[in-house]
Amino acid sequence: MSHELVRLIADIGGTNARFALLSNEHGIHQERVLACADYSDISGAIKDYFSMVGNPLITEAALALATPIVSDQVKMTNNHWSFSIDALKQQMGFNQLIVKNDFTALAMSIPLLSVTDLVQVGGVINESSKKTALALVGAGTGLGVSGLIPLGDLWVPLEGEGGHVTAAAANDREFDIIRICRQQYPHVSAERLVSGMGLQNLYQSICTLEQVTAEPLTPQNISDQALDGSNAYCVEALDIFCGLLGSVAGDVVLTLGAYQGVYIGGGIVPKLGSYFAQSSFRQRFEAKGRFNERLKQVPAFVIDAKNPALLGIGEAFTLT
Repeated sequence: MSHELVRLIADIGGTNARFALLSNEHGIHQERVLACADYSDISGAIKDYFSMVGNPLITEAALALATPIVSDQVKMTNNHWSFSIDALKQQMGFNQLIVKNDFTALAMSIPLLSVTDLVQVGGVINESSKKTALALVGAGTGLGVSGLIPLGDLWVPLEGEGGHVTAAAANDREFDIIRICRQQYPHVSAERLVSGMGLQNLYQSICTLEQVTAEPLTPQNISDQALDGSNAYCVEALDIFCGLLGSVAGDVVLTLGAYQGVYIGGGIVPKLGSYFAQSSFRQRFEAKGRFNERLKQVPAFVIDAKNPALLGIGEAFTLT
């Protein structure tokens, strides 16, 4: 009697680690979300997850991590976990352990998404045009950047850290905000302004400029108070956040030549609903001087799918 191969997949960010099992019969199942702060290391989280789902026999695993993967030694950017890939493989008894950047995994999910998983924000879909790269940008705990490069009938995912490029101001207000942020961060990256921490940095900087005391608001508090209009400083922070995201997305499209579309992932934008389409995102995305008309044609798609990075990291087994 043959036994179905069941694999472990995970999407691990700065705040949460989402684990699931993957099999041909059941697809992605047994999903659980664990708080990274509750565990001293990744192996403890994996062991706890296994105990939650009946301690299955797992010999193959693929992990998507919100950090650069450049060697055997992995150190998470926005949480305290660090580990050796080979040591973790041996410790957990895996025959195969694939580790990818989380936005590389998310990029790998794009060809698998359906039209119901996407919300178009501007631009024109042109199926007859030449096949180009696809761009991916997303804000959550950090700012992820990736893309897909066409290679015949295949798509090759990129693995980079575009969220750590230097933040660029487009007006005097943003110059002033970056100037204030530089007092805390010698290098003000795009991630320092376009992410969960970015919303907080924007809000706090605006309060400093307006000479008012900033409240201890979480990124979710800032979004909520911006959306209901109850706090003018939050309203401005969220608007600047969307504008800066538009600037970054436009930069990535131009850098990759991704004229068939940019995909917006991460945990923040999908929760903004219809606000995002009316925000400064699109205007700033297109505001690229002599390439303004070209950018007007490029569609942006908000990824509104359930756990797409898990879908993408599952593809890693077929690409290895």
